[in-house]
Amino acid sequence: MPDAPRRTLSQPSPPSLVTRALALVERVGNALPHPATLFLLAALLVVLVSGLAGAMGLSVVHPATGERVAAVSLLTVDGLHLILTRMVTNFTSFAPLGTVLVAMLGIAVAEGSGLISAALKLLVLSAPRRLLTFAVVFAGIMSNTGGEVGYVLLLPLSALVFQAIGRHPIVGLAAAFAGVSGGYSANLLLGTIDPLLAGLTEEAAHIVDAAYRVNPACNYYFMAASTFVIAIAGTLVTEMVTAPRFGEWRGGSEASDIEPLTPAERRGLWFGAGAIALFSLVLLWGTVPGDGFLRDPETGDLLHSPFMTSIVSLIFFGGVFAGLAYGIGARTVGSDSDVVRAMSKSMETLGGYLVLVFFAAQFVAFFNWTNLGLIVAVEGAELLKASGLGTIPLTLAFVATAAAVNLTMGSASAKWAIMAPVFVPMFMLLGYTPEFTQAAYRVGDSVTNIISPMMSYFALIVAFVQRYDPKAGIGTLIATMLPYSVAFFAVWSLMLVAWILGGLPLGPGAEVFLPQPAE
Repeated sequence: MPDAPRRTLSQPSPPSLVTRALALVERVGNALPHPATLFLLAALLVVLVSGLAGAMGLSVVHPATGERVAAVSLLTVDGLHLILTRMVTNFTSFAPLGTVLVAMLGIAVAEGSGLISAALKLLVLSAPRRLLTFAVVFAGIMSNTGGEVGYVLLLPLSALVFQAIGRHPIVGLAAAFAGVSGGYSANLLLGTIDPLLAGLTEEAAHIVDAAYRVNPACNYYFMAASTFVIAIAGTLVTEMVTAPRFGEWRGGSEASDIEPLTPAERRGLWFGAGAIALFSLVLLWGTVPGDGFLRDPETGDLLHSPFMTSIVSLIFFGGVFAGLAYGIGARTVGSDSDVVRAMSKSMETLGGYLVLVFFAAQFVAFFNWTNLGLIVAVEGAELLKASGLGTIPLTLAFVATAAAVNLTMGSASAKWAIMAPVFVPMFMLLGYTPEFTQAAYRVGDSVTNIISPMMSYFALIVAFVQRYDPKAGIGTLIATMLPYSVAFFAVWSLMLVAWILGGLPLGPGAEVFLPQPAE
């Protein structure tokens, strides 16, 4: 453990209103049951409410068909049969399940071989000093593709790099944390979160339109542009707020702990870069020519083509090819057993996710069967119309709602599985695409990650901070990261507003507004 700095961060003082409020949030969040239990309780609640709604004869007019849709009670013999006979298929046909498992298998090879770790290390260690902060935040954002590698590798590495050049290590740690967690949804690459959220969004969209499809790249344009906006915002907050607050580092030095890339790692990166370049050329060959083999064979269209519907498969093959190439070059992959072991390890970490998905799938299915989702969406849409809120105030209110919910529930997929069946149909009835609702949710869900004690890695980050300030606690970390959260909320919301005003597509084939039916 390094020596404690001579300068203390703060003197004891009465807790502020913000500190007391965050402490209350922490206590409330800790008192909540496990997300899987929440879904079980929510499913049971749907059953009970459906019985009450059915007895009351609750119904609405379907906005698309004009037909009256009534609430269906599950508190009947037929309802019981439906629950029992469809339990397995609810789980196995749940859209996000297969997409996440397949994408994770490919990413696991890239991570298990060491490719992602070496690439992050190269990015941080090779950046010029004047661009170091930007490189750290940018690397944090990009690390989202590799899951937890950003938390366990990039954060302590960034602290050591800052310490080695005489800057306060907590400043480097905060910059990395801001990118990894505060910029969670932004990226130049598609990761496992994209197909996961898209699957949940598609399931929710089916409440209004059973034929609606959401592709995993539906938010790509917006999130790719967000990568640079968030990296710049994180850099400015670090240099203008965080660095002056902590001052110069006056503790011990651990520069010797920073190990440069080994010759094997450098060779592996060259092999990996070659594999990525070759893979990219194949994709260009299949998509750029009008008769490319990844385009629609009948129309030559790229938007509705095998390429767009195979994003998850491409993530899998890209991760496997690049990971294998790196492993061969760095000699970290010696046989097929190493590849299978990496894939198996990633599956081991998904045990909790599978349990969560089982109960989430039942909840979503019950919500659809009972027509409660459509009824809530129609009534909610009418209420919002009556409120007089315009597009921009409505969007900002939804982003703020997602940000607030994130303070008490850590899992992005768990929150969206609960919120999507309500808000996606509601916004569809107001004229917004499911892809836009998903993008707005991702903004709100990301910006408060860094101040939420419910975030799964929050305790680990506190431990990292305590290496350099033994007196630090949760309040220290929240106070350090709060300026990032405020800045990210402001600039990302403004960016979302600009996207609306500019009528820009969120991703391939994903607009902000639903097309209006011809009169």
